[in-house]
Amino acid sequence: MTNIEFEHKTAIERLVALMKMLRNKNFGCPWDLEQSIESLIPFTLEEVYEVVDAIEKKDMVELEDELGDLLFQVVFYAQIAQEEGLFNFDDVANAITNKLVRRHPHVFPEGEVTNFGTKPKISSDQVVVNWELIKKEEKEEKLARKTSESTANGIESVLDDIPRAMPALERSRKIQRRAANVGFDWQEILPVVSKIKEEVEELEEAISNGNSAAIESELGDVLFAAVNIARHTNVDPESALRNANSRFENRFKWIEAKLQTDGKSITEMNLQQLDQLWEEAKFNGL
Repeated sequence: MTNIEFEHKTAIERLVALMKMLRNKNFGCPWDLEQSIESLIPFTLEEVYEVVDAIEKKDMVELEDELGDLLFQVVFYAQIAQEEGLFNFDDVANAITNKLVRRHPHVFPEGEVTNFGTKPKISSDQVVVNWELIKKEEKEEKLARKTSESTANGIESVLDDIPRAMPALERSRKIQRRAANVGFDWQEILPVVSKIKEEVEELEEAISNGNSAAIESELGDVLFAAVNIARHTNVDPESALRNANSRFENRFKWIEAKLQTDGKSITEMNLQQLDQLWEEAKFNGL
C-alpha cells in the first residue's frame, strides 16, 4: 500500500489497515503477532479503567488519547477474529449499528433509518423499559439460533448471560436487577438495611471463630448486601467506592504533607495521633 492510498482512507480505515500490517506474518510486530483474543483481556480492562480515570479527572486531552487506545483494542480483536475466520471489524460495526436501530424504535419507526425525523413521544424511563424488552427478545432469538448449551441444571436462567469478567460490584448489581425484574426483591429499603446488619453480625461471628473460609464467605455477603443498598438508593456502587478511595487518598496525603511541614515523619506517629490528624483533615473538608 502506498502512502497516497493510505492517506486517502478514512480514519477508521487507516486504523484497520495499520492493524493488518502489525499482524502481517512476514513484516509485522513480533509482540502483536503473539497476541490472542484471550491474551488481550488484561490490556482491554486496563484501557477501560484509564478511560474512566480520564473522565473522572475531567482531562479531555487524556480522554481523547485513551479512547483511541480502547478503539485500538476493538480493532485488534476484530483482526484476530478475521484471521480465524470468525468475523471482521465491519461485522462488529454493522452488528452494533443494527442493534441500535432495533433498540430505538421511537427514533427509527419500523426499524428503518429512513424513517428518522419524528420527535419521540416517550419518556427516558419508558425507553429503558423498551430497551430491556427488546434485549430479552433478542436473547431468545439468539438462543433459538444457537446449538443448545447445557447449563448446570439444564434450565435457562435470567442470570445466564451476565459476564463473569465484569467488575464484581457492577456484576452484583446486575445480578440483583435481574432477580428484581422477576419479583425477587424487597419493595422497601428497611429490610435491605436490616440484611446488611445481619451479614455484619455473621462476619463478626466468623472472625471470632477464626474461620478463614467463613470470613471470606461472610465478607462477600456483606459486600453483596452493600451493593443492594446502593441499588435501592440509586447509587452507583463502583462510583461510590472510587469516591471513598479518593477521600481516603486526599486525607492521607494531607496528613503526610502536614507532618512533612512540621518536620515529622508519619512513621514516628502512633495511631491515636494519626487518627486525630485524620479528623482534622475531615474538618478541613477533605
